[in-house]
Amino acid sequence: MTETEILEKLRQGSEPAFRELVETYKKRVINTCFGMVHNIEDAEDIAQDVFIEVFRSVGNFRADSKISTWLYRIAVNRSLNFIRDNKRRKWFQSFEDVVKEKNMMPQHMASENPGTELESVQRATILHEAINSLPENQKTAFTLNKYEDLSYKEIADIMNITVSSVESLIHRGKVGLQKKLYICYKKKCF
Repeated sequence: MTETEILEKLRQGSEPAFRELVETYKKRVINTCFGMVHNIEDAEDIAQDVFIEVFRSVGNFRADSKISTWLYRIAVNRSLNFIRDNKRRKWFQSFEDVVKEKNMMPQHMASENPGTELESVQRATILHEAINSLPENQKTAFTLNKYEDLSYKEIADIMNITVSSVESLIHRGKVGLQKKLYICYKKKCF
């Protein structure tokens, strides 16, 4: 089905069209949410909320952009709301989460050395903390670009900003991350 057909069927309340939409975009939405919250269970919960919101508000979608852009926008907003709602909670990635992620990796990427694996966990935790400490717009642009491999144009559409603003946000995000990670390196965080 084309996007127009899917939208029309969704507006009519078609469950098969909704299932097709979920199956088509589920992994991308979860990955987007994971890139923001760094916890797979939370990302899956947020993704579920995203699809519920899509089903409820499909009548309000003007189709000015692609369905994927609309979904990314909702996923980013829901993820940011989740982060704001859980602001006091520390965003350390637990060892369990990393083990789950490792189990989701292709086997050739899994490490045989527990020391190396622990070091990878520590580095991932430090990186996620550094990303989470970025200002909200920088974090969003950086995450969509690096985790989702979206183009600057797609990110601009999702965030409702110009392409040059996206370039600037990603550049400033990279500079900020470099500073934070350099400081950590100097302190021998890992």
